[in-house]
Amino acid sequence: MSVVARLQTRLRRFIWPGWATRVLGSLSIPGLILATLFFAASLTPSLIPRTDDVQGILSGLSLAAGYGLGVFFHWLWSYLELPEPSERVHNTLVLIAGGGAALIVLAFLWQATEWQNTIRELMDQEPVDGGFPVRLGLIAAAVFAATLAVARLFQLLVRFLAQHLRRFIPRRLSNVIGVVAAAAVFWAVIDGVVLEYGLRTADRSFQQFDVREYPGAEQPANPDRTGSAESLISWEEGLGRQGQRFISDTPAAADIADFTGERALDPIRVYVGLNAAEEIEERARLALQELLRVDAFDRSVLILATPTGRGWVDNRAIAPVEYLHNGDIATVAVQYSYLPSWLSLMSESQYGHETAQAVFAEIYSYWKQLPADARPELYLYGLSLGALNSERAADLYDVIGDPFNGALWAGPPFRSETWRDITRQRQPDSPAWLPRFRDSSVVRFTNQENHLDIPGASWGPMRIVYLQYASDPITFFEPQALYRKPEWMQSPRGPDVSPDLTWYPVVTMMQLAVDVAIGDAAPRGYGHVYATEHYIDSWQAVTATEWSEDELEWLKRHLTD
Repeated sequence: MSVVARLQTRLRRFIWPGWATRVLGSLSIPGLILATLFFAASLTPSLIPRTDDVQGILSGLSLAAGYGLGVFFHWLWSYLELPEPSERVHNTLVLIAGGGAALIVLAFLWQATEWQNTIRELMDQEPVDGGFPVRLGLIAAAVFAATLAVARLFQLLVRFLAQHLRRFIPRRLSNVIGVVAAAAVFWAVIDGVVLEYGLRTADRSFQQFDVREYPGAEQPANPDRTGSAESLISWEEGLGRQGQRFISDTPAAADIADFTGERALDPIRVYVGLNAAEEIEERARLALQELLRVDAFDRSVLILATPTGRGWVDNRAIAPVEYLHNGDIATVAVQYSYLPSWLSLMSESQYGHETAQAVFAEIYSYWKQLPADARPELYLYGLSLGALNSERAADLYDVIGDPFNGALWAGPPFRSETWRDITRQRQPDSPAWLPRFRDSSVVRFTNQENHLDIPGASWGPMRIVYLQYASDPITFFEPQALYRKPEWMQSPRGPDVSPDLTWYPVVTMMQLAVDVAIGDAAPRGYGHVYATEHYIDSWQAVTATEWSEDELEWLKRHLTD
């Protein structure tokens, strides 16, 4: 070889070293294309405003999902022995695809700020700053690299197992078994180590947190209050942190009377914590006994409130109805878990159902034995997982002979079968995010605006209201969004849903899954954070209180100031 030829070879190796050729050869063109498209789609708005770190994680996972899907299509092409380009053509196409991908990524990163601000504007939030695209891009790159590393590890394990199996069985069969065996190993690690250890750690942490005293809460001196010295439920052990908070937040009769200008009673609140008794049935009986001790059945209204997973009962929901009835009301709640709702749903979903069912059966059985003209009106309430378990607790076939008076269910989770069936059977001219069910005599829906007064419709003996926001991902998440457009995305859309929200296969489902995780981070009155003023409208309709519109507005201002 001449000196010139050797110099040219060295120059080419310097400009384009061998490792660069190997990297290009290992990249999948369909993977690059789909990864870019998935990344770009992930930047478009969904239901909840996203911070840069949340958006970065979502975009990084979308990159990985798109690349993985492209690699699968490439593998399928090769497996079918279809023609493939030469190494030189492949590398050239990778460079072209990579250059186009970079331009698309930059263009969509630049647009990401405006997209996020469309949701923030709807929810009266401050816009994101100019550094938003840079930060999310760096986080997305890190998440993609970590996910790719795990995928490479999986690939190495498949090859290792398949090579050893080829000594005994045919090549293709060994490949299949290698994939199945590697998947089993990964799942064993995830399920047996990561999830089990994580859930056990979370269980211990939340259990210890639950037994801590609620800041500022003091044991009540009034013997008619749950947790007092005369109560059947111990303040220190029987209530737990959420129970102490719930009891301490009870408005006083004097405060209610000062606002309404009428005589008021101290509202009754009964709460039975997870540690008050060992068994579900014991806690249910304890709740009834405590209600009897404080003469709760002498009140005009009795509410069975089913808590969320960690035992939380939203005071923004209970205080308004106590004001609406001048304190002549009793509310009872029984804790079934100290884990957050999403963890409770994963690890002990049946436990919440069984608790709600036992509490309802115990109290309803006693209530229906009382004379109809001398017993309180009976209502159910639940938020989120509490709404789901409250729905499941009352079988209409069991109560049809003597039904309870109504229910208010806020933010029902997408897993609610009753809610899904009602939404599916809605009037054709009503949207999925605000259905009208049959003649609206039993079930009505509302959101930020009061939609409960329906012209031509009359309430029946039982009134059920669903309070739901169109921007609540816990209500409107759909696994089927993986491959089809959800009905609630059709026009017209909810007032709190961005007009720029667009359905994309796979990506939209991932966006909604992330929205579920951050639904509680939305501002009050959006997402999964339900506002006092919207509870007031709902309770007024459910319990049929005779308050004027002006009086209701005064109450909203009073409780939200």
